[in-house]
Amino acid sequence: MPGFEYATLREQVAALRDKKVSAVELLEASIARIERFDDKINAVVVRDFDRARIAAKHADDVLARGEGGPLLGVPVAVKESFHVAGLPTTWGDPAAEGWLPEDDAALVTRVKGAGGVVLGKTNVPLALHDWQSYNALYGTTANPFDLTRSPGGSSGGSSAALAAGYVALALGSDIGGSLRVPAHFCGIYAHKPSRTLLPGRGNTPPRVPVLPVPQDLPVVGPMTRTAADLTYATLLLAGPDEVEAVAYQLALRPPRHTELDGFRVLVVDTHPLVPTSAVIREGFERIARGLERAGAVVARHSAALPDLTVTAKTYLTLLMSQFGGDMSPDEHRRLEAALAELPPGDDGVEATILRAFLISHGDWVKADRTRHALAAQWRRLCGEFDVVLCPVTPTPAFPHDHSEMDQRTLEIDGAAYPYNYNLIWASIATLLGLPSTAVPIGRTDEGLPFGMQIVGPFLEDHTTLRFAELVEREFGGFVAPPGFE
Repeated sequence: MPGFEYATLREQVAALRDKKVSAVELLEASIARIERFDDKINAVVVRDFDRARIAAKHADDVLARGEGGPLLGVPVAVKESFHVAGLPTTWGDPAAEGWLPEDDAALVTRVKGAGGVVLGKTNVPLALHDWQSYNALYGTTANPFDLTRSPGGSSGGSSAALAAGYVALALGSDIGGSLRVPAHFCGIYAHKPSRTLLPGRGNTPPRVPVLPVPQDLPVVGPMTRTAADLTYATLLLAGPDEVEAVAYQLALRPPRHTELDGFRVLVVDTHPLVPTSAVIREGFERIARGLERAGAVVARHSAALPDLTVTAKTYLTLLMSQFGGDMSPDEHRRLEAALAELPPGDDGVEATILRAFLISHGDWVKADRTRHALAAQWRRLCGEFDVVLCPVTPTPAFPHDHSEMDQRTLEIDGAAYPYNYNLIWASIATLLGLPSTAVPIGRTDEGLPFGMQIVGPFLEDHTTLRFAELVEREFGGFVAPPGFE
C-alpha cells in the first residue's frame, strides 16, 4: 500500500480504524518492502509471513465488526532473542538451529493481545554480545544509512527494520546498550525502561522455557521512529508480569513537566574513562543551546552527579560476573593467565572486566552495595534535575568488523581505544535500573545519524518519554535514509 512505508505507528492505527487501509494491505506493503530491500539489509531473518497473513485477515474481520485493539492489524517485528511459539530462537548460535519454543515471551503475548501482527524476527549478534548484528546462522545486518556500517547491537535487526521502513514498531532488549546503541546508529527512538516496568519473561536463550526470572540488569522495550509512538508503545506494553500482577499494578507518576521551559536539565557529554567524538560533542552543544533558548534550565556540571568511574566499574563487575559460570575450563585457564600478567594494583577498565569473570559471591554483594549507594546519590541528583542528557556511545555507527572481539578497537577522532569501551555510557542507566530514552539529534557530514540518552529518575519513565517528545518537536527527529524514502 503506497504511502504507508514511513507512516507512524499511531497513523497506522488510525488508518486501520478509519478503514483507510486494511490490515492485509498494510501487511502486504511491509512484506513487499522487506522483499525489495532486505537482500542488502538482512534485518528480518526469520519470516513468518503465512501466519501473519492469517492474523491480518482476522484483524480485518474484527475491524469490520467495529471492534478494535490498540495495535489491531499493525505489523510488528520481534527481536530474534524473544520466544515466539513456532519460530526458531537461536540467539545466532548454530548449535540451536531448528529449536522452536512452544510459548510466546510475555511481551510478544502483549503485542498479540493488543492485535499486533508479528511478521517475523530480526537479526542479533551471537549470544547478543556485540554492538553489531551478525552471526553464522543468519549473516550480517547492515545499517540502511551506510551498508558498510553496523546498525548496532544487539537489537540491530530491529533498528534496521525501522530505519528501512519495514514496520513502525519493533521489540528489543538491553543490558549493554542493546536498545539504545541501535537507535543511536540508525537515527530512530528506543526506550530502555526502568527495571521491572516491562516483563522480560521469555527473552531467554534457546531451550530455556518461558519462566519468570529476576530482573537485575537486562530489560526489554520498544523501538519506533517517533517519540510519541515510543510513549504509546511503552505504556501499552508496561505493567507487571502476569504471574506477579496479583500483587502489583502499574501506577507511574506523570511527567514532571509538559513543556521544555519547565525542565531542569543536566548535560554530561564527557566521561573520565573515554573521550567523546567531536561530532557528538558538537551535537550536544547545539542541543544545550537550543534548550536554553526554549526556556529550559541547563547545567553542564553538578557536584551531585555520582562518580562516573565508580558507576562504570561497578556495572562492569556485575555485568561480567554473570558470564563467568558459562566459561569452559580452557577459557578459565586463559583468563587466569591474563590476570597473572596484570600489573599489581591495576584497577583500570580492562582489569575490572577480567576480574569480574571470577569474582566470589561476597565480592558480588560488595559491588551490589556500591550500586545501592550510587542509587541513593542519583535520587539526590534527581532532586536538582529532571533529566540528564548523555551520549549513547562515543561515536556514530562504525564499519563492520568481524575480527575477534578482544582484538577490535574503537576509533575516536583518530585514536584507538578498547572496543568494549562502548559499554561505558550504557552503565549509568543500566546499573541503577533507570529509564533511558534514546533519541536522534543530528547527522555527521557523511550522513550518519547519531543520538543521545535522556536519563531520568527510577520509575519516572513518563518524564524521559515526554522530554523526548519535546526534543523531537523542537529539533526534529527521524529522517529516512537515502534510497529508502
